[in-house]
Amino acid sequence: MEKNLKKIPPCDENCPVKASLNLLSGKWTLMILFQINDKVMRYGELKRAVPGISEKMLIQELNMLVENKLVSKKAYPEIPPKVEYRLTKLGLKTLPIVDQLAQFGLENLV
Repeated sequence: MEKNLKKIPPCDENCPVKASLNLLSGKWTLMILFQINDKVMRYGELKRAVPGISEKMLIQELNMLVENKLVSKKAYPEIPPKVEYRLTKLGLKTLPIVDQLAQFGLENLV
């Protein structure tokens, strides 16, 4: 007996899953979004909150998140430099996805 399955289109250049993965598939991307969440965080706080990430990778990921409009960056003209990161409206839309992944991880920790 065949179930009523919705037709799933091929993952070509118009695929919504592929588009989402292009934004969210970096190794550290979801962890950074999860840490920033609804807070304002500085670079050093993020570095401590994501153990194992190198400075180069954190800078690269943050720049990519800013470029993709998921995170906003505010730099203050002072010495030492002060930079704050927060999720944009688009970035906040990723939180339910991140929360579902966190819940899945909690339920299926190996």
